[in-house]
Amino acid sequence: MTETGDETVVLDARGLRALAHPVRVRLIGLLRKHGPSTATRLAERLGVNSGTASYHLRRLAAAGFVAEDTGRGNARERWWRSVHRLTRYDGGELTEREPEAALAFLGSVAATYTLRVQQALDEMATAPRPWRDAFEMSDRLLRLTPKEAAELGEELRAVVERYRQDTPEAAEGAPAGASRVSVITYVLPEPDDAGGGTA
Repeated sequence: MTETGDETVVLDARGLRALAHPVRVRLIGLLRKHGPSTATRLAERLGVNSGTASYHLRRLAAAGFVAEDTGRGNARERWWRSVHRLTRYDGGELTEREPEAALAFLGSVAATYTLRVQQALDEMATAPRPWRDAFEMSDRLLRLTPKEAAELGEELRAVVERYRQDTPEAAEGAPAGASRVSVITYVLPEPDDAGGGTA
């Protein structure tokens, strides 16, 4: 793994294999979203037993994604924290070297995103009107080259980065009414046209 100055980790083969499990992807997501926690509390949120959560936390720790939060807990209760705020997957050669792990990792991420969207939809009826009005879920069909698709992804990332990130520091200084918002983007080739059909 490569760590960057902005608390982002770039996946390598070892990191990719470590995250090729949906429980691990969700555990990291919970630690990043809610801060340090115990295996028992994380297990309750995920709907798994604490032994399963503990096992996956140890695997994540061995790969450098989480660490024990020694400033909390006691001999009976271990607390864990995420080491990084973001994970970046660059694909390319890594996908070619580790195709099964890449597919498992991306499948786990997609399942996590799907669950997140479904949870938001389940709460839509009781959400305050301004948040219901701000809700956006749409798709657009474009005809792009791979280079243009990569450029689009970079432009979307740049737009998102202009806004207040969800960090403890940002939460303290956020204006009244600010809440956590998920921005999930996909730039996907259409399955029936992934070979780059003719114009």
